[in-house]
Amino acid sequence: MNALLGTRGCVKACLGSACWLLWILASCTNQDRDRMQGYVEGEFVYVASPFAGALESLQVQRGAQVKAGDPLFWLDSTSEKSVRDEAERRLAQARATWEDVKKGKRPSEIEAIQAQLKQVRAAFKLSEREFTRQEGLMGVPGATVELDFDRARSTRDQTRQRVAELEAELRTAQLGSRSDQVIAAGAEVRAREAALAKADWELSQKRQKAPKAGLVFDTLYREGEWVAAGRPVVALLPPHNIKVRTFVPETLIGRIHPGHPVRVSVDGVREPFVGTVSYISPKAEYTPPVIYSQESRTKLVFMVETVFAPDIAASLHPGQPVDVEFGSDR
Repeated sequence: MNALLGTRGCVKACLGSACWLLWILASCTNQDRDRMQGYVEGEFVYVASPFAGALESLQVQRGAQVKAGDPLFWLDSTSEKSVRDEAERRLAQARATWEDVKKGKRPSEIEAIQAQLKQVRAAFKLSEREFTRQEGLMGVPGATVELDFDRARSTRDQTRQRVAELEAELRTAQLGSRSDQVIAAGAEVRAREAALAKADWELSQKRQKAPKAGLVFDTLYREGEWVAAGRPVVALLPPHNIKVRTFVPETLIGRIHPGHPVRVSVDGVREPFVGTVSYISPKAEYTPPVIYSQESRTKLVFMVETVFAPDIAASLHPGQPVDVEFGSDR
């Protein structure tokens, strides 16, 4: 009897141990199910010039940290400088022409017209007095002849018309060119200003600066090499362009959404990095070959991207394998 009881006790102990072991294994399985593999991905910013040229100076090296606005490189700009200088000179010429057409004639020319007008006005006064005298003599028999009277009247009328002509000429000389000519000259100035702005922009594109702060991931040319138009010279990796990509099974994607907290573990680092889900792919990365059966649904996975604060992202490296665990946001 004692032996039987002892045997039953051993059986119960063994069964208890087995249940405990199964619970531990189940717990580990659930943890492993929530803990998925991923990798670090970097979206690079490739800095290039839209124009071709020899690489004259490379201001950065691989692995350096740069701030936004720091110089990266510049290409030979001899041609662009010449075009810019020509555009500046043409603009100066157009502005001078515009100012000239807005003005009247030169002061000496205006003075000459004024002198002529003064002479004609004096002649007009004299002719008017002569006409008045002849008009008075017409009433005295034998004092004058009709021909002298007509001559005096004609002289007065001619000098009066000459005064009006010179006055109009003086006003025209003081006005400057016609309005259409002034408008055309102003339009030419604006066109030259646009050409200068374009030349300035093209010249500035030969010197490239960092559009964002980040790591100089790679330099693709050496000084002295010819760089084709649009070919990147420097590859930058801003911290906010570093993310972790994970492929989540279809059975778990339903409880993950943008903003969901994520814990990312890296080999050799004790504490995990904390980030948030920024993107969930709207389509499955892999699809079953035939139909969506209940068994084949487990093959579906969706890409999920996680982003981090800039100081955390700077500690991650593209291509680095990581373990990803999606926590609860409640």
